[in-house]
Amino acid sequence: MKVLIAEDDRDFGNILAQYVNISGFEVILGRNGNEAWDLFRSNKPDICVLDIMMPEMDGFTLAEKIKELDPGLPLIFLTAKSLKEDIVRGLKIGADDYITKPFDPEVLILRINNILKRTYSSVNDEFKISQTLLKYNTLELISPDTKVKLTLKEAQLLKYFIINKNKILAREDILTEIWGEDDYFLGRSMDVFISRLRKYVTSDKRIDIRTVRGTGFILEEIPDQNIY
Repeated sequence: MKVLIAEDDRDFGNILAQYVNISGFEVILGRNGNEAWDLFRSNKPDICVLDIMMPEMDGFTLAEKIKELDPGLPLIFLTAKSLKEDIVRGLKIGADDYITKPFDPEVLILRINNILKRTYSSVNDEFKISQTLLKYNTLELISPDTKVKLTLKEAQLLKYFIINKNKILAREDILTEIWGEDDYFLGRSMDVFISRLRKYVTSDKRIDIRTVRGTGFILEEIPDQNIY
């Protein structure tokens, strides 16, 4: 599989590229945003690893352009900051993960493997609960009066909830399964995604994504007689 890395720090970029390459991936390395954009269009990578602070075109702008052409392509942001504003902006674009510098390159490999496994190993395309249908491979959510194009991370999270409907899911289990790590900042990200999903399914009165205080969340399918 092809990994596009966009990193303007020459030495750090070389280290990442070598490490990803010896881990079994084909690596495409861009030294700035514009170069990475050209490489994306000509190489069709399976996942992108984008530094946020780059010359000529920053990582956020690059990610937005990539998502316009390929909405389902997974993205990982590399950042020297852990500011809430950056995290929220990245999530709105559709980032699958954030890694804060400095980090061990092995962490990046683990994140890449986890995301690719979740992205490309799904056999079943459709997941249904009540009157809500998730078309996983096309990232479509169809419920009464609503049709939404999901981000990949939203689809992964909703799929996990549907598969485990009516079960209480611990926060740490959700984070480990969907994000690959139980981390405070990723937990904040997860809360943002769950708030979005609640809004998307609000027209289906028979399902509810409920917070279980002190534990986690549960996607409940409510019997007909209990919805009035």
